[in-house]
Amino acid sequence: MDEKRKELTELEEATIAPDFWRNTQRVQETNQRISTLRDEVTTYEELYLKIEDIQTLVELADEENDNSLQAEIVDGLDNVASRLEQMELRLMLRGEFDENNAILSIHSGAGGVDAQDWAGMLMRMYLRWCDGRNYQTEIVDITAGDEAGIKNTTILVTGNLAYGYLQAETGVHRLVRLSPYDFNKRRHTSFAAVDVTPEIDDTVEVNIQPEDLRIDSYRASGAGGQHVNVTDSAIRITHKPTGIIVQCQNERSQHKNREIAMKLLRSRLHEKYRAEREEELAKQRSERLEINFGSQIRSYVLHPYQRVKDLRTNVETGNVNAVLDGALDPFIENYLKLKAQEK
Repeated sequence: MDEKRKELTELEEATIAPDFWRNTQRVQETNQRISTLRDEVTTYEELYLKIEDIQTLVELADEENDNSLQAEIVDGLDNVASRLEQMELRLMLRGEFDENNAILSIHSGAGGVDAQDWAGMLMRMYLRWCDGRNYQTEIVDITAGDEAGIKNTTILVTGNLAYGYLQAETGVHRLVRLSPYDFNKRRHTSFAAVDVTPEIDDTVEVNIQPEDLRIDSYRASGAGGQHVNVTDSAIRITHKPTGIIVQCQNERSQHKNREIAMKLLRSRLHEKYRAEREEELAKQRSERLEINFGSQIRSYVLHPYQRVKDLRTNVETGNVNAVLDGALDPFIENYLKLKAQEK
């Protein structure tokens, strides 16, 4: 903690320098690091003071043989235990990119219109979860569904440990419900895939050759009226060796869209190469990978009963509406704990 306080002081002093604000990327990285350190130091100091207060109450109760303080002491200890558990969880997130921003992609799968509607429901669920954590979100690409929902979307999630937490959501999500798009109101099963990669900055080397790229511009889609983009400002980049395609149509400037698309490509290539290395190591150790993109991780049942169950941790709840409103923490936290125990 002393080292964190020292680093925080040094970074705050660095922001006073006249030339500090000239480098936009440096400003963003420094401010994010300051926010992380300040949060950790404040959390620790508040918890330390809380424990001291409880210790004082215990001593007072012992000296005066006063049982009336018992309820306050128990409540205080419960609060401390809960906050310590959150600190412990954060200590588990010490991976190379756990503190990074996250790039979250959702793709509708089997199930037609129902699957596209399901992908839209998942997008809303994650946006609500991000709001609850005060994470900033930017929808950099989205393709609307034929009748409802979305076919796919890419969202940049900005905030400390965004990737650390959201990595738990990678996989296939399954929905079972009475279809609102079926005239006979039959039960339908729909699938949507979620992929999460860390946002990678320029300090991480990713080998991208210009000749390996095909860059296309096209007219961004819009809702109509004055906001329709009348120029070919949207950008699609295809990485020919891997077949990875990224696109961005959020900005009016073609240059800005290209910059964001290249950032997405760097992150996805880095994640692909990392996953391939991990898979090769797992084969060498004769170990099964914990999770691969494409594996079903969670089931959301709305009919004939209501239940959300994570198939990796067996954590489940009957409060489906709360989960779809963003109450994902129990699922994410239990997965991260399981992952830490396995390691």
